[in-house]
Amino acid sequence: MQKIAVMTSGGDAPGMNAAVRAVTRTAIYHGVEVVGIRRGFTGLMSGEFVDMTLGSVADTIQRGGTILYTARCEPFKTPEGQQQGFQVLQEAGIDGLVVVGGDGSFRGAQALSKLGVKTIGLPGTIDNDIACCDATIGFDTAVNTAIEAIDKIRDTATSHERTYVVEVMGRNAGDIALHVGLAGGAESILVPERPFSMDDVIRKLERGVARGKKHSIILVAEGAGRGMDIGKYLAEHTGFEVRVTVLGHIQRGGAPSAKDRVLASQLGAYAVELLLNGESGKMATIYQGALTSVDFDTVFSTKREPDMSLYDLAETLAI
Repeated sequence: MQKIAVMTSGGDAPGMNAAVRAVTRTAIYHGVEVVGIRRGFTGLMSGEFVDMTLGSVADTIQRGGTILYTARCEPFKTPEGQQQGFQVLQEAGIDGLVVVGGDGSFRGAQALSKLGVKTIGLPGTIDNDIACCDATIGFDTAVNTAIEAIDKIRDTATSHERTYVVEVMGRNAGDIALHVGLAGGAESILVPERPFSMDDVIRKLERGVARGKKHSIILVAEGAGRGMDIGKYLAEHTGFEVRVTVLGHIQRGGAPSAKDRVLASQLGAYAVELLLNGESGKMATIYQGALTSVDFDTVFSTKREPDMSLYDLAETLAI
């Protein structure tokens, strides 16, 4: 293998730059040429390549976002788009490709693998919604960003004796809400993986008020419902003063945590080793505590479940 490419795709996540850095420097260490593909599969189809050197990834491990930029690309979902991307890689003399992203990015990587390009995926998404990995790149940072916001919201909730509904990201996965809710001492956590009753949420609020509690935090994963709707419902059915905060894309930005930098560095270096060993169509991951690789087909077919013991624990502690 003489030349590999690296790209970031889908939603950005803190730690993507650390992954690109690790891929670049590990490849150079092994005497392999590296190019970066800007703007994900969109940039692949148009040949937006940039040579990667030791200096091009200097001073990037601490930066959020992605220096290669990212974009979503509907045309690449078609056989024609995938064939075009394959042709661009062939003409550029690229032997292997590392794709940092989520489920959709992996499906694009798998398509290229089936066409003959050796591909390895790195799980990069704040949602933590990819099967067969203990944590995705960016998840830990997003949780810490959200918990910092929750701590500040609780200060003002206490001062004004209010109930706050806080909506966090996660698409259809409740991992961010589970971890932030438990770490932030939320009274209720609403996630898509566990059915909930607004009557139960109200009973908890009223029980707290009855024992003298002056404020409450309700954590809502975006896949479980809109924070504004839940806040409106609570205000109408309790008479409490309710405020709603939607944290939104603030959770994607910022410097990656030490944990995400280490994870991204491990996986980026391992991805290059897999390519050098002739592997393809796999995700590099830390799964059940071990650095390993998993076929894309296995990733796609495995049902991913969050650790719902955290939910049960939060219910117990919020008594």
